[in-house]
Amino acid sequence: MGTINAGAGDSGYVHAGPSGLLSLTIWRILSALALLAMGGIHLYLVFDGVGGVLGVTFVLNAIGGLLLAVAMLAPRRLLPLASVLGLLFIVGTLLALVLALTVGLFGITETLSFTLVPTTLVVESIGVIVLAVTTVLAFRVQRTRPRHS
Repeated sequence: MGTINAGAGDSGYVHAGPSGLLSLTIWRILSALALLAMGGIHLYLVFDGVGGVLGVTFVLNAIGGLLLAVAMLAPRRLLPLASVLGLLFIVGTLLALVLALTVGLFGITETLSFTLVPTTLVVESIGVIVLAVTTVLAFRVQRTRPRHS
């Protein structure tokens, strides 16, 4: 079992021990897809009839997911910031759902039988893992890059 070492230079690859290469680009794309999926689920729920304050927050969530997905594909020097913000955003969204399922959040309670709740739990949980890996890799690659004056 190898350790993950950031490759030198501007290759965009991270060496994963003796097993080969893990491309940071692939993790960026997976992170963007996770953020788009999260935002898409919330937008779908608005079109499915969720309204009021909850509907507005779902639209804002969809917009935030889209903007952060685009940021994940932006220039590499911005990737550490984009990945941290994306990770915090998806963790916050998942935490809000878990709170709504358990004790309620701002007077809103949720059940597992509501539209797409189980799917959302799975998508956002996977998104947390993907964005956490992307964040670690982004900081490791940034740390090993030579600074240009």
